[in-house]
Amino acid sequence: MEATHDTPKVMLNKRDGVFELSGRSILEDAEAFYNPVMEWLEQYAQDPNPTTLFSFKFKHFNSSTSKIIYNIFDVLKDIPSAQVEWCYHKDDDDILEAGQEFEEELEMKFLFKEI
Repeated sequence: MEATHDTPKVMLNKRDGVFELSGRSILEDAEAFYNPVMEWLEQYAQDPNPTTLFSFKFKHFNSSTSKIIYNIFDVLKDIPSAQVEWCYHKDDDDILEAGQEFEEELEMKFLFKEI
């Protein structure tokens, strides 16, 4: 799915091992948008690739998206090989801090990457 002004780019490609959410996610009804993503991810978790790197490259997201991101991490925690890559722009402390809060709250180890 390509990004729009309010929705992120979504790449869920098991064959090539590309898993990414990027851009802006400022949806009124984030749950409706992300339901197919959650369903896909839950199905993927039943038969994951040997390694899974899921990249989050948000420029901005709202609180309803934050809840969904938490749910995504909850599924990723149960995939033994899953690794989270949290990308942020050099001067974007808000996105960096959001990633650090998720990492701490979920007790997961993230790879932080400045882009």
